[in-house]
Amino acid sequence: MIFGARIAAIGIALALGASFAADDAHAERLIVSVSNHRVTVTPNYSGEELVLFGSVEKDDKTPAGRNNYDLVVTVSGPRADMVTRRKERKFGIWVNNDYRQFLKVPTYLAIFSNRPFEAIAPPEVQRRQQLGLNNVLLMQRVGPDYADVVPDDAFRSAFVRLRREHGLYREATSAVTFLTPTLFRTGIPLPAEVPIGTYDVDIKLFADGALVTRTDTAFEIVKVGFEQFVATTARQNGLAYGLVTAFMALMTGWMASIVFRKD
Repeated sequence: MIFGARIAAIGIALALGASFAADDAHAERLIVSVSNHRVTVTPNYSGEELVLFGSVEKDDKTPAGRNNYDLVVTVSGPRADMVTRRKERKFGIWVNNDYRQFLKVPTYLAIFSNRPFEAIAPPEVQRRQQLGLNNVLLMQRVGPDYADVVPDDAFRSAFVRLRREHGLYREATSAVTFLTPTLFRTGIPLPAEVPIGTYDVDIKLFADGALVTRTDTAFEIVKVGFEQFVATTARQNGLAYGLVTAFMALMTGWMASIVFRKD
């Protein structure tokens, strides 16, 4: 009897799996592109804005009359470890009192939508789909543990605030524009101090508070000219780069001593 019950349970699980797979068959799909897949950073680079545009393609499985879509675009740059420090005034001097290390977090993060997130999906969907900066997972080292923390944690709040002040973390709930019920566009602002590397763009389509489908694309930011030569040399031949840097520092100090030498 136990064996038979197990067989029945497996059969039910397979049936449910097939049902879920059928439900997950996308009735819509997203066609997207960006205006430039390769951004070059030159010595006089002062920032740029890319344009993401696309359309919602329907098929015969799309429910009749469905036209009220919501879109959330998440742009994330190269990941890196970062540290946020808390300073405290002691004996008239500001000193580092405590710190929090953020592990493999995006150096650039922008989340854009056509409406406020609470109007797009219920709270549990917002958390699961990481809609908004408050819901994005920012892994941290908290003592011996690794975890994300509540959005109003002092270190997390300070980290996000500082990144936003430099234009590297952004959130805008009216940045996506539907030109027609199925055609959309949004801008992706890139500040002057934008990090170099590959940027992932995740596009999620919602309807009636649920995720309908998603797609992704990417673009790259690269340095050109002398800056690229220096960066490549430092990465590929660290010893030579270090020796040249030390030699230039010595020569600069020697020249300064001659120029400002008093007779």
